[in-house]
Amino acid sequence: MKDFNFILIGPPGCGKGTQAKLLLKKFKSHYYVYPGEIFRKLFRLNTDAGNRIKKIGEQGGLQPEEFAVTLWMHEISFHVKEKQGFVLDGSPRKVGEAESLYKFLKFLDRIKTTIIFLINISKKESYKRLTNRVDAITGKDIKRVDDSKKKIDLRWKLYEEDTVPAVNWIKKHCKLIKINGEQSIEKVFKDILKAIK
Repeated sequence: MKDFNFILIGPPGCGKGTQAKLLLKKFKSHYYVYPGEIFRKLFRLNTDAGNRIKKIGEQGGLQPEEFAVTLWMHEISFHVKEKQGFVLDGSPRKVGEAESLYKFLKFLDRIKTTIIFLINISKKESYKRLTNRVDAITGKDIKRVDDSKKKIDLRWKLYEEDTVPAVNWIKKHCKLIKINGEQSIEKVFKDILKAIK
């Protein structure tokens, strides 16, 4: 029996990364797939593709979906063992990505063993969190280039235009569980674990 896979999606500042880390602490053998970090690694390379996606990232845009899919698909294909589960943090963000994810999970015979969590927070809560971002583990302030008011506005616009339709597509084809993200970190995690059981 293949282990469960967990996918975390949601609006900007919903705490996907924090919950992904908690899942990885609980499910120690799971492989962590974080497209954001894969892109950041690419930003640091002085390649044609790296420079282009760095520019998109600096402007606060969403990366081309085929490119995003290729990168996390490559990561899973090269690292996740047959019976090992994975945690995918922050993807899919577009309908095309959701369709590719579904086909990929089907190919791996992982549809039934995959749970997609939508961590919901309001726009007001999102702004509050992103302008006062603190690392949940260390307690230190975090300043990210995409946390300015203008960039947050753009991220919400992209979330509503691209990710919400992807969420609606996912609802029809995969196991999607909504989680109230406006609770404490511990309570959100408790709800996630309850849904897994």
